[in-house]
Amino acid sequence: MEYRKMENLGISTSLLGFGCMRFPTTAEGKIDEARAQKMLDDALASGVNYIDTAYPYHNGESEPFVGRALRKHPRDSFYLATKLPAWLVNSVEDAERIFNEQLSRLQTDHIDFYLLHAMNKGRYDDMVRLGIVAWGEKKKAEGKIRYFGFSFHDGYEAFEHILTSRKWDFCQIQLNYMDTEVQAGLKGYYLTEKLGVPLVIMEPVKGGSLTTFADDIADMFRAQRPDASLASWALRYVGTLPNVKVVLSGMSTEEQVADNLKTLGQFEPLSPKEQQLVEDVVAAVKARVKNGCTNCRYCMPCPFGVDIPRNFAVWNTYSMYGNAGGAKWGYYHEMKPENRADQCRKCGACEKVCPQGIKIRDDLAQVHSCLESM
Repeated sequence: MEYRKMENLGISTSLLGFGCMRFPTTAEGKIDEARAQKMLDDALASGVNYIDTAYPYHNGESEPFVGRALRKHPRDSFYLATKLPAWLVNSVEDAERIFNEQLSRLQTDHIDFYLLHAMNKGRYDDMVRLGIVAWGEKKKAEGKIRYFGFSFHDGYEAFEHILTSRKWDFCQIQLNYMDTEVQAGLKGYYLTEKLGVPLVIMEPVKGGSLTTFADDIADMFRAQRPDASLASWALRYVGTLPNVKVVLSGMSTEEQVADNLKTLGQFEPLSPKEQQLVEDVVAAVKARVKNGCTNCRYCMPCPFGVDIPRNFAVWNTYSMYGNAGGAKWGYYHEMKPENRADQCRKCGACEKVCPQGIKIRDDLAQVHSCLESM
């Protein structure tokens, strides 16, 4: 197993971290505990020592399961990470109650890596105002938390605001080779490197999107490494960055565990030639975008209720990655019927204000036709 030293903490973590958000499930939607237990056991036996869960994962069942599953392993053989659900916290008393519940769920007397969950600027400022950051520092002084950090979902300016507000032990951001300018992005990565804050990476395969390319895109990778999985390229991309200390993978199958252990257990950074190939793939994928919608929302609100940017986001994402299941879910389940493309009445008000000059009415018709034909 590849290990990375967190110099500021004096510890080494496995480059592969086991994310506990996507365990295999039964037909009833519950965690398939027998399979998940074996997957965790296999990962730990192969040297994985970073286990990441959170209060809401698997509808609140992840922490209790992880607590049971890890009881058979020596407590000093792994680092346990979980997160404070900040959206449920309105006082220090709330934080204290939830934290104690988490200790009970996880059957432990301390949390190794404790994160303020899903920070954006407003939420973080609330945590400071409510005294939650000071509370976390107190828990660390008491030994209940060993290392204090945050996970992040916002733009770069908010990331800089949070990261420079105090001396953090570590932080966690979303990063993959398709999203280098999204959220904190590569600019955020370089800030952590400059400040010496170790980085944990989530969404390295973009929720699975980087494993579902059309054949001609996938063949670009296969031509270079015929036996390497598409996921391995995404993991190696983020692992090549030296300040990335843990790459989280939410593993749902035994095959994913085996493949990730193969990739990060005997880690090989991307060569300059491979880095160029990744850039070529990114360019090829982005060239498949159907239109140039930037989500500026000048076209909104639509008089008839259509969420124009959201429809185009579903369409463009499908065109790039070919994930029909994800596109259908985004269109038929995550969007209300009154917001879908077929509600367009072709009034043209949107096109008069679109700075990109998009033929919105025609493209909305194509969105619905595409999704309906799947």
